[in-house]
Amino acid sequence: MLSRPTLTRTALAAATLLALSQVAVAQDASTSQDAAKKKTTELQTVVVTGTRSFDRTESTSLAPIDVLTPKDLQNTGAPNLASALRTLLPSFNFPQPSVTDATDATQPAQLRGLSPDQTLVLINGKRQHPTAIVNVNGSLGRGSSPVDINAIPINAIDHVEVLRDGAAAQYGSDAIAGVINIILKGGAQHGSASLTGGRYDTGDGKTWQGGADGGFKLGDKGWVHLSANASHQDPTNRAGPDMRYPSDPTYNTVTFHYGLPLTRSKQAAINAQYDLSPAAQLYAFTLFNKRNVSSGGFFRSLSTYSGSHPGALAQYPNGYLPIENSAIRDDSEVLGVRGKVAGWNYDLSANTGGNHWKLHTADTYNYSLDPNSPTGFYIGTLSNRQDSFNGDFSRDFNVSGLESPLTVAWGLEHRHESFTIKQGDAASYAGAGAQVFPGYQPGDAGTHSRNSDAAYIDLETDLTYKFSAGLAARYEHYSDFGSTTSAKLSGRYAFTDTVAVRGTVSNGFRAPSLQQEYYSSTAINFVNQGNGVLVPYTIRTFPVSDPAAQALGAQNLKPEKSRNYSVGLVLTPDSGLYTTLDLYQIDIDNRIILSGNLVGTAVQDYLTSVGIPFVSGGRFFTNAVNTRTRGADLVSTYPIELQSSSLKLTGGINWNKTTIRSIAPNPPQLGLAGLTLTVIDRSEQGRITKGTPKTKAFVAGDWTMGNWSLHGQLTRYGEWTTFATNPSGDQTYGSAVLLDLSASYNWNDWSFTIGGNNVTNQYPDKNQPRTSAFNIILPYPNSSPFGFSGSYYYATVAYHW
Repeated sequence: MLSRPTLTRTALAAATLLALSQVAVAQDASTSQDAAKKKTTELQTVVVTGTRSFDRTESTSLAPIDVLTPKDLQNTGAPNLASALRTLLPSFNFPQPSVTDATDATQPAQLRGLSPDQTLVLINGKRQHPTAIVNVNGSLGRGSSPVDINAIPINAIDHVEVLRDGAAAQYGSDAIAGVINIILKGGAQHGSASLTGGRYDTGDGKTWQGGADGGFKLGDKGWVHLSANASHQDPTNRAGPDMRYPSDPTYNTVTFHYGLPLTRSKQAAINAQYDLSPAAQLYAFTLFNKRNVSSGGFFRSLSTYSGSHPGALAQYPNGYLPIENSAIRDDSEVLGVRGKVAGWNYDLSANTGGNHWKLHTADTYNYSLDPNSPTGFYIGTLSNRQDSFNGDFSRDFNVSGLESPLTVAWGLEHRHESFTIKQGDAASYAGAGAQVFPGYQPGDAGTHSRNSDAAYIDLETDLTYKFSAGLAARYEHYSDFGSTTSAKLSGRYAFTDTVAVRGTVSNGFRAPSLQQEYYSSTAINFVNQGNGVLVPYTIRTFPVSDPAAQALGAQNLKPEKSRNYSVGLVLTPDSGLYTTLDLYQIDIDNRIILSGNLVGTAVQDYLTSVGIPFVSGGRFFTNAVNTRTRGADLVSTYPIELQSSSLKLTGGINWNKTTIRSIAPNPPQLGLAGLTLTVIDRSEQGRITKGTPKTKAFVAGDWTMGNWSLHGQLTRYGEWTTFATNPSGDQTYGSAVLLDLSASYNWNDWSFTIGGNNVTNQYPDKNQPRTSAFNIILPYPNSSPFGFSGSYYYATVAYHW
């Protein structure tokens, strides 16, 4: 008898083949013309990202931009926004690592192979704050504190605009790789409610998600739109048996947790608008996210402590798996007024938001307190806050000789940022500290802040019927490192109504985050020595101002400086086909990287001599790397009207390559004269240059006939490589093709969907060599761009009004 997942795969595959077979049916000429007109209308949807003009569309924009609708997000079957973007955008990468401390709780994503904090995220056009968490373990985004885009309820989203171009001259810091602008649902007329349940092919990772949104009027001049969402995901576990210590009672059993963590979240959003007068409109929106995540660390085997810590032996006679319980709270609030006065459009707003991460550990121990150690600890809290005040103004001027009015936009911004570390309880950092995650110490604790002020100007017009151009410049001053200026020149030339070229040249910057300047902690890291050998080190992360860090080579951080170049081709023939091809190069100087783990007897002896005992090594942030990223994006959509149904085909491919142009030489050592330290080690170099696939491609089809609709997508992830401390431990993982399928039935205002993601049950190559105990315990790479949990099946029921 066939299993339920096998039956589901077979049914979905058969339905998709039936849909694709309709392509062979002869098309009716009049319906084809209607489809072309419909596609032309879709491409005339006005975009607001990357432009201050009010009439730019996806097809006429001066830089590449993708517009993703709620239907697009829904078709992915993804439980969160990052997973949906990974499916829909060929240049978007979202691995889901495990056993990476706080990174398990806020998994970062990246655009165009760059650091996660080099993509700017906006909500309704307003800057979103980053997470307080610093990703310090060996996963994608190491050293970054990006925006937690999964804190945004997916059912609150009207659409997403993704600008794939440098935009620091328009929006300021962080917009090196691009901009993701999330537009919230609004209005009083429409709403929805949905419930989704799913699980993975192996039976674990059961999930449910329920949400609703709807609006109501504020008299006859305004509206409020509310969204709420709650979800629960059980963990998945793909760990293999623990083969390290044959004498242990847990030998040859699964002791680790390696997979998606236990996650519970509640989210809400409010979007409101009220007309104060014909020339003034009050608006406000707020988002709230509360997420609790429980994830495992490395299993502590009996053989590692039984002989020297009798209290631990009595407490854990068979070993123990420490658990990290993260409590995350995220909020954003914006209040503003916009309108038009004396011919100028204005938008005045105040924005505040923050992220709060509190960590408790359970089922763990502090050997320094043996035999009186607690088994659970409060480790500490990280929080950040971002307050900003913006004034944006724009006006169209009729200039003789120009095809269209000249849009002149300018604005001012003041931003205040703060970052706080709160110490853990005394037992969590006593001596060598609690296992899995020693607590934040009094010396780590503190609040750090800075101010920044900015001014920008933006000009845009159609010089002729065929030629459009834009020029932007921005000046910013930061209280902690000084001033910087960015500029951008954009152009688009239409050879015909269906063929156009576009290009941009810009320079940009990314300010070092307060986390990168001031984060301080002690952590237990297992460092990959190659060939599956993982060695534990107690590593101290120093702020660059710490004398111990400066003795190891740290210097004050500078802003990253970028130069972006792009050129693209846009095809919009009457058939309804829409295709864009964009080539880009991004040079980044002074790229901020978390150094490698600087270890060795000399380092340990030095740290002990300056009052930092129980520590194996240190690390710090540095501007030591200059990189170059080159790539190409090809994106296409094609609607086809058949005799009794319709089919929409979409596809995309991204080719991306990053090289290290130079690594700055180590500065003279102040406290360790004569000692040579590799500040940017092989592992970090490999993570930058080879850690993500060079290619990613997808092709998808959506077939609709009557009340039925079918969706299918094939996604190919290219190969990638992880670097160890020596070349013999490097490993290249092969490419993989994943198939996603879903079928929906619409009945009046109801819709019913069943689907499966990765229905072919693809896993990444296993870690080699298989003779290594840790490669058996942790069989799959953390860096896998599609995770390592296998097939996922789900069903959704939704009601729309």
